[in-house]
Amino acid sequence: MDFSSSIAAFNVWAVLGAGVTSFVIGGIWYGPVFGQVWITAFGFTEEDLASRPVGRTFGLSLLLALIAAANLELFIGAQADWVFGATAGFFAGFGWVAMFLGILYLFEMRKLAAYLIDAGYCVICLTVMGVLLGAF
Repeated sequence: MDFSSSIAAFNVWAVLGAGVTSFVIGGIWYGPVFGQVWITAFGFTEEDLASRPVGRTFGLSLLLALIAAANLELFIGAQADWVFGATAGFFAGFGWVAMFLGILYLFEMRKLAAYLIDAGYCVICLTVMGVLLGAF
């Protein structure tokens, strides 16, 4: 399939659903599941997190999730089913995002726990996004 066919078949509703879903996964992942470990791994304090501009941080995070979902929608194409979407999402998350995060975290001398939490989030989100985008 060519790029113009992907644009013509672009599913805005699936992209919105995938973007919001990854935003929700992030809230769970960085909240009750790994929140405290993540805070410790990056050396944040509760005061650091309380002082950030929450509206801007969450609003821009949602926007970036929507852009990622749109990019994955164009990448997998209109003919994808949920299995191909899941596979493409997993390999995009693991093969590209997690590997580049690994390079960055090595040079930034970040803790392994920080890498595993962030890379794990990316792999899971892109896989779930791929499932949703491929299914719809």
